[in-house]
Amino acid sequence: MESVVSRAGAWFALLVLAVVATAMAHDSGFAAHMVIVSLIAVVGLWFSVSKVDYNAIAKGILRTPDESRYDDDPIRWGVIATVFWGMAGFAAGLFIALQLAYPQLNFGWDFTNFGRLRPLHTSAVIFAFGGNALIASSFYVVQRTSRARLALPGLARFVFWGYQVFIVLAATGYLFGITQSKEYAEPEWYVDWWLTIVWVAYLAVFVGTILKRKEPHIYVANWFYLGFIVTVAMLHVVNNLDIPVSFLGSKSYPVFGGVQGALVQWWYGHNAVGFFLTAGFLAMMYYFVPKQAERPIFSYRLSIVHFWALIFLYIWAGPHHLHYTALPDWAQTLGMVFSVMLWMPSWGGMINGLLTLNGAWDKVRTDPIIRMFVMSLAFYGMSTFEGPMMSIKWVNSLSHYTDWTIGHVHSGALGWNGMITFAVIYFLVPRLWNRERLYSLRMVNWHFWLATVGIVFYAASMWVAGVTQGLMWAEYGADGYLVNSFVETVAALHWEFVARAFGGLLYLAGAVVLVINVWRTILGHQREEAPLYAPAYDAEADRPVVAQPAE
Repeated sequence: MESVVSRAGAWFALLVLAVVATAMAHDSGFAAHMVIVSLIAVVGLWFSVSKVDYNAIAKGILRTPDESRYDDDPIRWGVIATVFWGMAGFAAGLFIALQLAYPQLNFGWDFTNFGRLRPLHTSAVIFAFGGNALIASSFYVVQRTSRARLALPGLARFVFWGYQVFIVLAATGYLFGITQSKEYAEPEWYVDWWLTIVWVAYLAVFVGTILKRKEPHIYVANWFYLGFIVTVAMLHVVNNLDIPVSFLGSKSYPVFGGVQGALVQWWYGHNAVGFFLTAGFLAMMYYFVPKQAERPIFSYRLSIVHFWALIFLYIWAGPHHLHYTALPDWAQTLGMVFSVMLWMPSWGGMINGLLTLNGAWDKVRTDPIIRMFVMSLAFYGMSTFEGPMMSIKWVNSLSHYTDWTIGHVHSGALGWNGMITFAVIYFLVPRLWNRERLYSLRMVNWHFWLATVGIVFYAASMWVAGVTQGLMWAEYGADGYLVNSFVETVAALHWEFVARAFGGLLYLAGAVVLVINVWRTILGHQREEAPLYAPAYDAEADRPVVAQPAE
């Protein structure tokens, strides 16, 4: 009873503070965020004092589940959140792609213009969709590879719900126009502080579980998860060293400015890709690909070598985002050299994943989940070759600031991060909800092809658009003036923008198939369907040809 009272008191104190902050806020955006915090406090207070089954809460929501079973409740919530936020992010991405092709879809409203919806899309896909997938899968993997339940189960639940609060505050902030205008780091100071608290709790839960492990060996996937968690914490704190104008307002100013601020931002921005979208998802690959293929990882030694090479090299590659800027030339060259070197350890992960299928390549034909894993690794390999190539200065002189970069980012994000996340969801859902199998494997097959064709349309159209832009921007006339105005280069890309939106539509359609499949699986339904690629056998046709006498 004391714990219930203390929880209710904490929620009530938060409610009072949020109401006071709302009343004294210096700007409408901060006031709106404090209203959201107040609503969250009201919900928390209601759950704390309402007449509910406290024994059920103790077993499933607030404390550790059955001692003899893994603590999978936060993982189930994480899978559902991953699917939900993924749909939100994909839909926002399709809408802003249509806005670029048909600008009238901006509608002239602040809340629907491209400038506010674009960071909403990127953060929803990277941090909401990808972040929930990483947290849920890491909690699943660290328990299974450590043979131990999650340490600090109450804190694990705080990590999940605290991360959802961060997502809501960040997303609504973009719509309100509250932003630092930093790529991948738009939320303002108070949202950043909240995320820091949640992330430290995440680190505590993960490291605590490793420390209480029953297995003496730390499996390589946990090395990648740990590298991702620790490095992202460092990146987030340093890049978001800001001075608030007021503790009752949303505005702040960064500690770093000018060229130093740009370097810190792209040290953060590139390594957010390197550790959030690469190291964390490689951790997924190292656990789930061998499990789905029922084969051991091809080379454990290679996994360790490429882990240490990856984390050492990636951290130095950020300056390649600042070619031909005020950044000193030596720093630009340093970023370029480390980016080119990065190609080798990156492909070490791809090769290790693909060669894990040695002796099981037939499953690519019969198992659509394995096919998704293989396609994700193929896109990872392609993106990690294209990235170092684009960092070379003479290539960058053509590609910089063009849609070629957009095509590169999305071939990696949709192909590598998206495909492997879909495959992991399909792997986890039947196991987490104790189902015999997915609702439909043939729907997984449909999802695979819709997503793959969608990525091809998206990436190919942006590659064409990027090269077109680069060439048009660099075209000079005999008089020494530019031949094309900026608006002419935009108009020239209309059909490429339409093709990108069509690719996004296909990718979103595949995600809708995922939602249906996951929902029906959770409900315990199974679709009656023929096995994938089972060839029909006609016994009558299985005979030698016998010559017939002429009439």
